Amino acid sequence: MRVLFVIDPLPDLKAYKDSSVAMMRALVARGHSLSVVLQGGLFIGGGHVYAHATPISLAPNADLHAHNWWHEESVAQDIALNEFGAVLMRKDPPFDMEYVYATHLLEYAEAQGARVFNSGAAIRNHPEKLAITEFAKFTTPTLVTRDMNRLKAFHIEHHDVIVKPLDGMGGTGVFRLAPQETNLNAILEALTHDGTRTIMAQRYIPEIKQGDKRILLIGGEPVPFCLARIPLAGETRGNLAAGGRGVAQPLTERDWAIAREIAPQLVTRGLLLVGLDVIGEYVTEINVTSPTCFVEITEQTGFNVAEFFVQALERAVLPSSTASRAKTQNT
Repeated sequence: MRVLFVIDPLPDLKAYKDSSVAMMRALVARGHSLSVVLQGGLFIGGGHVYAHATPISLAPNADLHAHNWWHEESVAQDIALNEFGAVLMRKDPPFDMEYVYATHLLEYAEAQGARVFNSGAAIRNHPEKLAITEFAKFTTPTLVTRDMNRLKAFHIEHHDVIVKPLDGMGGTGVFRLAPQETNLNAILEALTHDGTRTIMAQRYIPEIKQGDKRILLIGGEPVPFCLARIPLAGETRGNLAAGGRGVAQPLTERDWAIAREIAPQLVTRGLLLVGLDVIGEYVTEINVTSPTCFVEITEQTGFNVAEFFVQALERAVLPSSTASRAKTQNT
């Protein structure tokens, strides 16, 4: 199977810990071939969706801390997306209008027979912070608004509150409002752009001190280990990008209950790979754009997340007999 990655420039990836690179390595190990395209390389011509795609190979035994872990097999060519066995949307946010346009192109390609994961429509229709509101029984008290008075009333009711922009990533723009927050007005004015931009407020969850857990759902099934991203001392954000420390651990009974209820619903919508963010007993985000943490979980537990993902991808796009044969040949 020929697999196309819609991805950021390969030289910019930290291959030794990048989940997309882990996917590539698992795909090659199971006999599949790879091509890559930048988001700007997607286009429509003559009514068909194409990628200006470059075939690549992975260097065996490469130093993943260096930049020579991959090679271009040939020059880039314009290839219709429906000619690939699978298309993986692995472009990192920001989720700007160019990203939105890309999801439209991917959706059009699917109508032409392309197999896209995660699907364009599903990515677009599941904003990562707002999507939790569909599963309110698993969330801490949450308010989504740009109304300053509502935000202040929410703070008075719950005393200790987290506020954040809806389009942030990596913990950017996340603030904790203490019960006697002297900068309350300034923070809310800045985040809402003086009441013109919608934000999210959530009751603070003290269990953040034990980590912001990333639970991976793949092909409708939970990975049995999560990565708890533990904040630095004095920090309220567990994101690895904000200095958090990742510790892999087995799912708790509550984690399993959350994952088993949410996963089957999302996979039917074209979401092959989902990353739930769970603090304590509460889901705080549902990540669908480019979920990560494959490498950290694999290295610390021995559970091969990338292999698990590729098997799910094969089941999604290949006939049962073909997928079983590929598994037999590569084990």
